[in-house]
Parts: sequence; structure tokens; C-alpha cells
Amino acid sequence: MISITLPDQVEYILDTLMKHGYEAYAVGGCVRDTILGRCPGDWDITTSAKPNEVKKLFSRTVDTGIQHGTVTVMFDKEGFEITTYRIDGEYEDSRHPKEVEFTSNLSEDLKRRDFTINAMAYNHKNGLVDIFDGIGDIERKLIRCVGNPLERFDEDALRMLRAVRFAGQLGFSIDDATREAIVKKAPTLERISQERIRVELDKLLLSKEPELLLEASKTRMCEVVLPEFDAMVLQEQSNPHHVYSVGIHVLKSVEECNRYLEQNNGCIIAKYPPIDAKLHSALCWTLLLHDVGKPITHTTGLDGTDHFYGHAEKGSQIAKNILKRLKFDNYTLELVVRLIKWHDYRFLPEASKIRKAASKIGPDIIECLLFVQRMDIYAKNPKFMDEKLMKLEKIVEIYQQIKDDNQCLTLKQLAVNGEDLMQQIGITSGPKVGETLNYLLNYVLENPDKNNREYLLNQIKKQ
Repeated sequence: MISITLPDQVEYILDTLMKHGYEAYAVGGCVRDTILGRCPGDWDITTSAKPNEVKKLFSRTVDTGIQHGTVTVMFDKEGFEITTYRIDGEYEDSRHPKEVEFTSNLSEDLKRRDFTINAMAYNHKNGLVDIFDGIGDIERKLIRCVGNPLERFDEDALRMLRAVRFAGQLGFSIDDATREAIVKKAPTLERISQERIRVELDKLLLSKEPELLLEASKTRMCEVVLPEFDAMVLQEQSNPHHVYSVGIHVLKSVEECNRYLEQNNGCIIAKYPPIDAKLHSALCWTLLLHDVGKPITHTTGLDGTDHFYGHAEKGSQIAKNILKRLKFDNYTLELVVRLIKWHDYRFLPEASKIRKAASKIGPDIIECLLFVQRMDIYAKNPKFMDEKLMKLEKIVEIYQQIKDDNQCLTLKQLAVNGEDLMQQIGITSGPKVGETLNYLLNYVLENPDKNNREYLLNQIKKQ
């Protein structure tokens, strides 16, 4: 018999409901994750009690979805959703049921859930309730719909993307009947909001197996949610530096990103603090889309070698449109677009050249850019990998020394400002001030030890 350790708050909620004569279970993803040895993101509870009956039993509640039977019970700042057993009526928009009917039968409630591994319920009194063999599918490492997959996807088309996302997160495969239903129902994803699609794609890219985005392409979902990826999959690269199509290459780079961060405690550069989830997401999207401009810039030389001149600039424009379409926040959009624009920039392992490059590109993204270039190398032809990585390591080393020495890379770091030029040199306000400051910045980029206010002013006076 499977025994699950529940958080104290969940135990309290279940005990309170059952003491008052109601059924109550932890249900869904929290049960699945606990069985798999994963830490649940949240704990959901299902009960035979009606919403108003739940509210009478707990002092602090929030009506988070009262029309669908959901009440959130609060403990300090932590909330636990409690939903009444229900039977969903007809779905009209591939997401919301036209009506909801409450029921006292747990099995009826479990029937409406998406996949067998998410349709298990548990309490200490009755143990695990597993009507649809979710445990068997966990052992088989299988994503399988509850009941008829066509009906499940008619209820919520996003479940098709969720199937691939769960497969990526858990390392599972998709049941044949479920996969066939996805192919048939993929066009209905057009009814789903871009925000919900973005969330699922983002979770997939951050998973252990982001390459399962290829499964979304094979099942025709990308035709609706990310057609640009389909174009990359179809674009071959007859080039000595590549061994994969564009689509496989970018997926490999995302995979390498996640592996690298896992092996290096979330750090993109040694001795740096771990990056946060938002930056991790931005890096994954950068890598997924860094060559999105290749299909439309493809040319083949007389020797049969494929070229993609200008793909970085063109790709940054396409990526911007994709991220806008998927309703990304401005931070992610701006960072990804900038990184893609410069991802193919060839740094030279010389301090002055690296300072000039950092000044031109923006020192705020150089570490991220060098990380992206490292992942790009990992996903190319292994024959040239060591040579490229050796050169990149030298560039990283030089740039770290530049940062450690706090060398000037921007006008803001320059020891002289516009006011100094006007007051000390007598330059009148206007374009001449900017021209002079840029001249001094270029001088300091070549001579970092000369970033001294008195010295720079004297240089201008001499001229």
C-alpha cells in the first residue's frame, strides 16, 4: 500500500473536512509528484463538501473560483485550493465548461481530469484512489489520457501541449492513442490564448528534455503555436561547422543549456551567483530562436556549402514578433532580441578588441552572450568544438579581468562628462559635446589606464 507524507496544513484540511462528515483527498499533480519523489509545487484538495460548506469550516478563505467550486483556504500567506467534486458540462471554447454540476462521487470528479497520472487521489484513511491505473502509467513512464483522448482534448485543447510538456519534465513517452488524438485535434489549439501557450512552451524548454518540442512539431501542434520552429526543422545545414538541421541544432543548444546549469549549480560563469528562473527562461528562448532567421536567409554557394548571411539581424526581428505574439514581458523580449542580434558576433581574444565589443554590444549582456555562444558551440560539429571552446575560454578570462579591474566600457564610466567639457574646455552644448565624449571613450577603450579626469581634459586642451 502506498503511503504519502502530507504537509501539516493539508492534513489539517483533510481531517477537518472528514470530521464533519465530508470526503476529502489530496488530488492531481501533488499526488503524482510525491509518488515520483518530486517536490510538489502546490497541493490541491478535492472534497464532497460544497463551497459554502467549506467556507463555514475555515476561518480564512478566498473565493478563487467559486462558480467552479473552488475555495482557497489560507494559512498565513500560503493558500490551498479546495474544489468540490464536479461533473463538467459541454465545453464550448476548448477550455471552459458551459456549466458545472457538483457531485458526491469522487470517481465522477476524477473522470474529468486530463491524464491518468494526474487523476489519483489520496488520504490516510482510504489510501490511494487510482481508478485509471495512474501508478501503472508511472511505472510504464507513459502519458495517457483519462478515458477517450479526443473528448479530453475537446474539453481543453491546451492538454495536447501539456502532454508533451509532462513528457519532457518527467522523461515519459506519450501513449499511442493519446498521440493519434493530438494529431487529429492539433488545429483546435487556435482557440487557446497565447498566454497559456507560452506557459506550456516555457515549462517544456526548462524541462529535462526540451527536445520534445520536436514531438509538438511532429504532431502538427507547432503549425499553430510556433510555425517558425517547423521552418527551422525543415532547414538543413550543409556546412562543415554543423551536423544537424537548424531545428535540431537549436534544440540541442537548449538541452546543453539546461544540462550545463544543472551541473554548475545554476551559474553561467564559474564563481558567479546562480541565475534566477526568469533569466534561465530568457536564455532558453534565446537559444531556441537564435537561428530562427536562417530559413529566410539561406543560400548555397557554388561548392554546395550553405550560408545564412545576415541571419542574426533578421532572426532578432522574427524573434521579437514571436515573443510579442506569445505575450512575453518586456524584460525577456528585450534581452532575447539583443542576444540573438549579437549571438554570431566574433570576439577576438585581445583586451582592446573585447573592450570595444563590450562597449558596442552593451556590457550588461556580455556574460549572457558568451554563455549563449558556448551553448551554440556545444550543439555544432564536435570536430571543431575543442578549438572553439579554447578560444571562448580565453575571451571569458580576458573579459573577467576587464571587469575585475573596473575598466571603462561606457560613457557613464568615463572620468569626464559633458558638463566638464563645457565648463573646463569651453565647448558649447550640442553635437560637439557628444562627439568629444565618444572620442574620449574610444581613446580610453584603447588605453584603459588613461581614464583620469585631469589627463583626459588635458588631451582635449592640446587638440
